[in-house]
Amino acid sequence: MAAHHVEHSSTAGIVPNASRLLWAGFMAILAAGVGFAIRGGILDNWREQFQFTASQAGQITGAGLTGFCFGIIIGGVIVDKIGYGKLVALAFLGHVLSALVTFSASTPTNAYQLLFWGSFIFAFANGTLEAVANPLVATIYPNNRTHYLNILHASWPAGMILGTVAGWYLDDKLQIDWKYQLALYLVPTAIYALMFLGQKFPRSEAAEKGASFVDMFRSVGILGAAVACFLLALFFGDIFKNFIPEQAAVAGYAIGGALLLAVAVMTKFSIGSVMLFILFVTHALVGAVELGTDSWIQNITGNLFTSEQGKGLFIWTSAIMFGLRFCAHFIETKLGLSPIGLLLVSSILAFVGLRFASGMDTFPAALAALGIYAVGKTFFWPTMLAVVGDRFPQTGAVAMSIMGGIGMLSAGLIGGPGLGYCKDRFAGESLKAADAAIYEQYRSETPSRFLNIPATEAFGLDGPKVAAARKAGAEATADQKAAIEADQQGDRETLKIDSFIPATMAVIYLGFLRYFAAIGGYKRVEMDA
Repeated sequence: MAAHHVEHSSTAGIVPNASRLLWAGFMAILAAGVGFAIRGGILDNWREQFQFTASQAGQITGAGLTGFCFGIIIGGVIVDKIGYGKLVALAFLGHVLSALVTFSASTPTNAYQLLFWGSFIFAFANGTLEAVANPLVATIYPNNRTHYLNILHASWPAGMILGTVAGWYLDDKLQIDWKYQLALYLVPTAIYALMFLGQKFPRSEAAEKGASFVDMFRSVGILGAAVACFLLALFFGDIFKNFIPEQAAVAGYAIGGALLLAVAVMTKFSIGSVMLFILFVTHALVGAVELGTDSWIQNITGNLFTSEQGKGLFIWTSAIMFGLRFCAHFIETKLGLSPIGLLLVSSILAFVGLRFASGMDTFPAALAALGIYAVGKTFFWPTMLAVVGDRFPQTGAVAMSIMGGIGMLSAGLIGGPGLGYCKDRFAGESLKAADAAIYEQYRSETPSRFLNIPATEAFGLDGPKVAAARKAGAEATADQKAAIEADQQGDRETLKIDSFIPATMAVIYLGFLRYFAAIGGYKRVEMDA
């Protein structure tokens, strides 16, 4: 099927119930944001109650992201065949099942597996919903995807604000059990189910014009699939380490390789689009810096300042994201930034904000640093989806869903666990350099590794001991103060390392900007019948 470049200015939806579908999708992602924020807020409860290391907590947080990949990719593959309604029903059941599994955690013996899989199922349901919402909004608002996808994803920070405020009050003020806090995400879950109920859904542009599944997958090809399959190999390797630790990595790569071969055969060994491949790689960086950082930032700022200030800063950054995601159309039309230009400016701001944050030592400085970072990360995710929708309509829901899955897999496998590993490593090294004897006293018994690579093995600090030191407050001993200071230094160094991700993204976006300038500017592609 041929395609041509077009320019449109209309912002109206192409179906009568476009607004209802947009806000139903908004509520669905809001449910995910509420659950994500509450899980982030009770992470310290889990570490203390079940004696997790920072790395273990990061792995549980990571499962709350990696499961998303399976939901969005599987959903994106089948959505044009089975319809949006069935996927919404599947997501609803997943959200309910996740609550039941997570609430079963009761002892250090069973907690890790139950919390890991409860988080995974939660993420799977979230991914299934985005396999519905992203292509749906891109389809009903084809002439202004950047604007409406940003509005759709304004629900994510809105959910995080609601979840954080609720957790703040219920946890810090009323000290309600974490299970009751987490149950709150079931409220917007019930609402989105009712809003989607009985609605008629349109088909994607590719499906409407008769594109087959193979046609949709051809632009992804071997290059695009290689990005997803590499991350899937890491995921399966991480799962298998609990059963066959010596052969886990080999088994993971075997599965990833088999999936890549299947894509190659299915597409008749289509190489795929180089541009789409680069977008996929870039979105892996987006997932690591945005969601990976979000999964830890409340814990980091709570350590550098107070727990309440940490929650306040999380609300501050989420509020900035929520407000600005309604402004994408204004930025495009009034400031003259293309989606690629918007992404370039955003990555520069995110880099500056994280570098500034690594040295913040007062609350006003934290407001400024994290405010800059929040402005930067606001437009990453939805604008990347809009670029894929604009440039690759022939892929239907497939490319958009795979890219979303790549972002979440990266956040779950690299971003969240990677930041947990960095915190363990830098905190341990800081205390060891300051006082080796105190380090031996506070060293965790369980080592941390990045991507299960033996050469990266490092020992962090014992979570319960550091938590006890913090609770001691003004009565903390010299040894406890040294442990707290090292723990904080680990946070600062982690943020510094994190800043290199958006710096890399800025280089990539600059390359895209020059490419589009050379071919006459960024334009939306439309399929010919």
